[in-house]
Amino acid sequence: MNDQPKIVAATPLDSPFAEPGVPQIRNVNWAGTWALYRKEVRRFMKVQLQTVWAPAITTLMFLIIFIVALGGSGRTVLLRGEAVHFADFIAPGLIVMGMINACFANASFALMVGKVQGTLVDYLMPPISVGELLFALVSSSMTRAIMVGFALWGAMALWPGVHVTPAHLWAVVWFGLLGTSFIAFLGVLTSIWAEKFDHGAAITNFVIGPLALLSGTFYSIDRLPPLFQGISHANPFFYIISGFRYGFVAAADANVVVGSSVLLGLNLLLGGLCYTLLKRGWKIKA
Repeated sequence: MNDQPKIVAATPLDSPFAEPGVPQIRNVNWAGTWALYRKEVRRFMKVQLQTVWAPAITTLMFLIIFIVALGGSGRTVLLRGEAVHFADFIAPGLIVMGMINACFANASFALMVGKVQGTLVDYLMPPISVGELLFALVSSSMTRAIMVGFALWGAMALWPGVHVTPAHLWAVVWFGLLGTSFIAFLGVLTSIWAEKFDHGAAITNFVIGPLALLSGTFYSIDRLPPLFQGISHANPFFYIISGFRYGFVAAADANVVVGSSVLLGLNLLLGGLCYTLLKRGWKIKA
């Protein structure tokens, strides 16, 4: 009689490893996505004096210049026939402009610095899908933008003569999220295309900067000639600032429903484009 124990081969259910060609993570890799998100947030939080507080203080200088140096404290701006205090008019635009600049700077840096320093493999090797990679990059950039926005809002709330209490909180949240996600997708697209820091700086100086400044941040487009009003309506940044301002002063240069539709369509377009380029490995994979 054989008393030797039988050796039973481990079945796929008993093994901690999946069979060759069978994915172990079948749905969403939440742990990997969360790890990449935390890594990106910790990257800019390590230098938060430069990435969060410096942009907030720089943008706050615009408010001080306009309402103090130029005597804007007693002026009003007409928005669709409604008189709005100049300081209350310009404050929301400055907040979202600071958020836009911070969001683009963060989103356009990640993959581009990987190309320059040769560490791009750190984004390609982890077991996360293209959608999870894109989600982590966009979410971390939006997080930095929200932090800058709160820093600016807190400073302006303490400034005498400036009222930044939201009139429609849903509009502040909705257009803040739509606007920053659009800018984040634009930054990821720039990061995919750029091969050196000069490329990213060129987009910042010749695209993001002019579009942000010429979007009705400092003026109402009703005072512009019809031709320039049409050009302003072709600027997606105009809908971000107009809708975000509506959340604070309950008046806007453009219809908020139209602005929401435009921004939502642009988010879907840029998100799909970024996903396709990352999937194909354009300018990323050899």
